[in-house]
Amino acid sequence: MVDEVTLRRALGNTLSTTDLPFLGTRYEGKVRDNYAAGAGRRFIVVTDRISAFDRVLGTIPFKGQVLNRAAAWWFTRTRDVAASHMIRVPDPNVLECIECRPILVEMVMRAYVTGSTSTSIWTHYSQGARVFCGHRLPDGLKKNEKLPKAILTPTTKAPKGEHDVSGSREEILATGKVTAEDFDEAAAAAGKLFDAGTRICAERGLILVDTKYEFGRDDKGRLLVIDEIHTPDSSRFWMANTYEERFARRQDPEPLDKDFVRRHYTEQGYRGDGPPPSLPDQVRIGAAQRYIEAYERITGEAFVPDTEPPLARMARNLGKG
Repeated sequence: MVDEVTLRRALGNTLSTTDLPFLGTRYEGKVRDNYAAGAGRRFIVVTDRISAFDRVLGTIPFKGQVLNRAAAWWFTRTRDVAASHMIRVPDPNVLECIECRPILVEMVMRAYVTGSTSTSIWTHYSQGARVFCGHRLPDGLKKNEKLPKAILTPTTKAPKGEHDVSGSREEILATGKVTAEDFDEAAAAAGKLFDAGTRICAERGLILVDTKYEFGRDDKGRLLVIDEIHTPDSSRFWMANTYEERFARRQDPEPLDKDFVRRHYTEQGYRGDGPPPSLPDQVRIGAAQRYIEAYERITGEAFVPDTEPPLARMARNLGKG
């Protein structure tokens, strides 16, 4: 585990934005800066930005390195389940990928009734809704309870600054942004990946609560997993050994993901409306510790951060230093 002194020193050296024109045409997402390099390649720079409530809230030390390494680990581990766009990892914050045409829907898999945002399954359920994204839910469920079976709750892929919208298969298809063929093939792959992720996480003392998958097609028409997979950004993890006791006491489970940051904001009454309050340094450090612990628990590897200034290091590693 990285010590707190190292994390505190890194607070002023986080990767918040990039400008690497030699990589190609840049598109800035909520967390990742994408560079279309041509010749069927794309470079994804995973920054230290953290987003929740569909807003960028600030930066977390070494978060980009954790996410990039975790995604690469999972892409490798699940390649027999679903092929991914990953080619190689040329820098701790960079993934070189196959260029794909993205399928404009996020495949969100959920195994528990939880969440704190206005769009979460628990928020809808607690307000009386018994149908969520086309799935009928039983009466009597309690917050953080396991669903009878995992469900797919797809959402539209909103541009940065806009809100994703969940819906049933029929509602998503009605938008005209995704074909039935793309939807169904991606949905089947998402179910298999979630099963694999659930099993692997359970072996490591973690509950994979929910997660999102994104897909695209390469120039040969192959469906590939893109963006990230089973990271503390795209997924919700709980500690398995304390879940039952905390659930019985109506306490929230112990999180190992960005839910730690979400909870900080919701406790202050912020749920995504208007500009977010600033992110305190101690919360940034606490979030970094949880990201790193999740990585180490899942992979079984010690996380050793690269503390070199990231922009200079990336320029050198990518051939422009």
